[in-house]
Amino acid sequence: MTFLTAALYKFVELPDFAELQAPLLACCESHGVKGTLLLASEGINGTIAGLPEGVHAVLAYLRADPRLAALEHKEAWAEHLPFYRMKVRLKREIVTMGVPEVHPALMAGQYVRPQDWNQLIADPNVVLIDTRNDYEVSIGTFKGAINPATHSFSELPGWVEQEMAEGGKLAATDGKKPRVAMFCTGGIRCEKSTALMRSKGFDEVYHLEGGILKYLETVPQAQSSWQGECFVFDERVAVGHGLAAGHYTLCRSCRDPLSAQDRQSPLYELGVSCAHCHGRTTEEQKNGYRERQRQVELAEARQQAHIGVRQPGST
Repeated sequence: MTFLTAALYKFVELPDFAELQAPLLACCESHGVKGTLLLASEGINGTIAGLPEGVHAVLAYLRADPRLAALEHKEAWAEHLPFYRMKVRLKREIVTMGVPEVHPALMAGQYVRPQDWNQLIADPNVVLIDTRNDYEVSIGTFKGAINPATHSFSELPGWVEQEMAEGGKLAATDGKKPRVAMFCTGGIRCEKSTALMRSKGFDEVYHLEGGILKYLETVPQAQSSWQGECFVFDERVAVGHGLAAGHYTLCRSCRDPLSAQDRQSPLYELGVSCAHCHGRTTEEQKNGYRERQRQVELAEARQQAHIGVRQPGST
């Protein structure tokens, strides 16, 4: 296990976020670190990977900014570098919800430690909500969790409004709103989700500190309420208890996670399509994907990088 992966985020006021982009990218590249970092006025979010000394150097650089001194991160190890390039992007939000009045740095719900999570979600009066997207939930979630079946995080506010209506899962009983527990992969989406809930008058709102990844790292499998694997946004695709690599691969066309059974489908073609997306792409597009896959295989046979190689004159 040669390469260290660090997932990080922090909601904090960064009015000068655009000025941080270039020096941060230069720091990452000088230390051989790859991945994606997002900067916005509300904070920083992303995942980076590289040799341990390089990743720790970038983390130290970030924490040298007093506003990011308390930045936390989660570590995992991989045999292969899980990213092909380094990107530092400027965004309106570090995780897009599209509700400007929600400020997680000021309004987020109450953290619950992974070791206390099971007790909370075992309470039948707690509404447990998975804030991730449907394709993520499909490969693993907590027992008894509600799946809002969203395709993007920005759909969650609409789902909340719908479920607050009479007869919905978030409807008030005798004028009292239910207790709500929310979770996501690393903590960032549930932190923003609980801020949304508080903005709508929910007083007892909780979220899993460190997200699913911290839970899988901390809670022994024998005591776990987690079922399945956890989708991650890098080449590992999914992880299990102890953050061990999972059993899923990624469709290079639609980016959905694929199980061994999915890969047995007659509609699955490596690098080209799967049963989820086969009918959504044209034959011309598939031929383009086939050529891309051919180039990837040629590069691998030559032990050369293909994806992410910066070409002369590119930026």
